[in-house]
Formats: sequence, structure tokens, C-alpha cells
Amino acid sequence: MDSMSLDLATAIRIFELLLGWSLLLQTLEYLKLVRMDRVGDWEIQRQEIPNQPVRWLLDRLFEARIYKGLLWMRCVLSVVLMAGHAELGISLTLFALAVLLLLRWRGAFNGGSDFMTLVGLTGLLLAHGLGTFTETAEAWRIAFWYVTLQSLGSYFVSGWIKLMRPEWRSGLALTVFLDQAVHGPLPDKSFFRSPMVARICSWSFILWEGLFPLALWSFHVAAIFCAVAAVFHFLVYWFFGLNRFFWAWLSTFPAILYCASR
Repeated sequence: MDSMSLDLATAIRIFELLLGWSLLLQTLEYLKLVRMDRVGDWEIQRQEIPNQPVRWLLDRLFEARIYKGLLWMRCVLSVVLMAGHAELGISLTLFALAVLLLLRWRGAFNGGSDFMTLVGLTGLLLAHGLGTFTETAEAWRIAFWYVTLQSLGSYFVSGWIKLMRPEWRSGLALTVFLDQAVHGPLPDKSFFRSPMVARICSWSFILWEGLFPLALWSFHVAAIFCAVAAVFHFLVYWFFGLNRFFWAWLSTFPAILYCASR
């Protein structure tokens, strides 16, 4: 074991806090969309459900008042999770609500962050589900390894895909993405319009993501990778407004740090 490590109890507590906070913020966004959204109107989306019994059930669940009630219930359960009182029933309910929201939004509302949230909730469900058959500590270790492998895999695959794309190797993709940021196109004299700077930044992302599985080498290495990841996701939030990505992936870091400590 590394001379520095993250013990299981602390990892669980931080994981619950971060996952609960991530869920709470997401759910508050859904509640705000209820008052302003038409793109996600269920009356439109229900036409894509071919199975009549399933459509009937979803019609009931996504009726305006019931749907809003489910979202408020998710808020409450998120706070319960943050307080450290989530047991099997609560974990199962949070998981079911996440799947229901994926159906509601054609598979995902905000891309990879929704699926990483589901990974965290699957880990939570594994911990409490397996905990009914084995020791709690062993169940959490299995859950954390599941979350860790999924999180590391997400970075590795992202880096590998960038490596295969010539526009990322040349740095062109980075400039194109930043031109589409929420603050508008980059200024003509922006630092990132330099081909050399864009190429260096792109290759930094490629190497960092592609080498992310090395985080399991030790607690110190994992801490460095996770710290860089936190800065990266914050910049994604800053430039593109994707706050979900920041908290969804950040909630997996306690699992990574714990597994690296072993």
C-alpha cells in the first residue's frame, strides 16, 4: 500500500457527498426546464415509443405533476445520500429514476455526464446490493473498482479517439471547439489560434487521457491525474457551460484514489 492512501470509510463519505451534490444540481436543472422547455416535450417524444403498454406507463409517469413530483423526490433522496443515509431502497430508487430520465431524454440529456452519473449510481447500488450478501467493506471495494474502471476507461477511450483523428493531432479541432464556446468565437489574436499552441494543447490532452489508467500506479500518481482532470473539467464548464461534466466525473475520483491506494 502507498505511504499515503485514502481509507475506505473516508472514500465512501466523499463519494456519497459528491454524487449526491451532482444529482441535486442535475435535478434542479430538470425542474427549471419544466417551466421553459419545449424541445423535450413528452407529447412529442412519446411518439417514439412503439410499445403500447410501455408508452401507457411512461405517459403516466411523465404526466406533468407526477414528473415534477419524481424530480422533487430525487432532490430529497440526493440530500439523504449526501447525509450518508442511503441504503438499498434509496440506492435502487435513485438508479431507477436515472434510467427513467434517460428514457425521458432519448438516452441522455447531457451526453457522457449522464452516463457517468449512472456509473456512480450503479456503484452505489452494487455496494448496498452486494452488502446484503457479503461484508459491507467488501461490497464497497467491488463497487469502487467498478466505478474506477469505468471512469479510467472513459478517459482512455477519449484519448484514443483523439489520437485517431487528424484534426486533433494537428490541433485544428481544439480551435474549432473553442470557437463554439459559450463566450463566442475566440478573438483573432487569441493565444489558442496559434497552430503551435493548439497542437501542444491537443497532444497534452491526448497523452493525459490516454495514459490515465496509469493513475492506478499509486495514490500520488492518482492524485496528480485527478487534479489535472478536475482542472480540465472546470475549463470545460468555463468555456462550454457543461457543469454536469465537472461534478459527474469528480464524484468518481474517491473511488480512483481508494483503488490506487490499494
